Amino acid sequence: MKRNVDLKDISDGRLYTANDMVKADCRDCEGCSACCRGMGSSIILDPLDIKRLCCGCSADFAGLMERYIELNVADGMIVPNLKMNGQEEACAFLDGSGRCGIHAFRPGICRLFPLGRYYEEEGFRYFLQIHECRKKDRGKIKVKKWLDTPDLRTYEQYTADWHGFLTDCQAAAETLDEEQARILNLYVLKTFYQTAYETEQFYNEFYGRLDQARETLGI
Repeated sequence: MKRNVDLKDISDGRLYTANDMVKADCRDCEGCSACCRGMGSSIILDPLDIKRLCCGCSADFAGLMERYIELNVADGMIVPNLKMNGQEEACAFLDGSGRCGIHAFRPGICRLFPLGRYYEEEGFRYFLQIHECRKKDRGKIKVKKWLDTPDLRTYEQYTADWHGFLTDCQAAAETLDEEQARILNLYVLKTFYQTAYETEQFYNEFYGRLDQARETLGI
């Protein structure tokens, strides 16, 4: 999700790479689950998130839609996000003790928080959000350790490529009428989210779909 804000107003003024130390370690979030509540539709999921959730929950996309996720429009594109439930608007995966029930296969945004991504021409760097996390005694930790993501370099390239594709789709949708934009959205949703990834080689399968989608859509 794009944010039209001045970076210096929401960060410590620095940009980080995966090998930098950053004050993001929330010490296992002991006694706190604030970032798992009241988040609305902001925990947007990418195709890898859906792949992980489907495997971890032993469900397909339709099964996730029944309990855990929903669809909303973000930056002009229909994308899935984690669902918030009840009066406290708690994440559907939060257990009765306020702990994450899917920590081992949690989405990328959850792994990232309280960091954010600052996109540039050649990818992105990370920044520390200074107003979002309630933990004030955070420790320093290397960014790549905090992200806890296998094959991080490939993951970062995938994230940048997916962001670029969605940005191109958004630009294309702005030139279409309402029905054409709806068809574009449904195509992207079916191609990258609803159609299961059949192999363990997610990135290979994703890039095959991405190449085909760019050819089909002419973007």
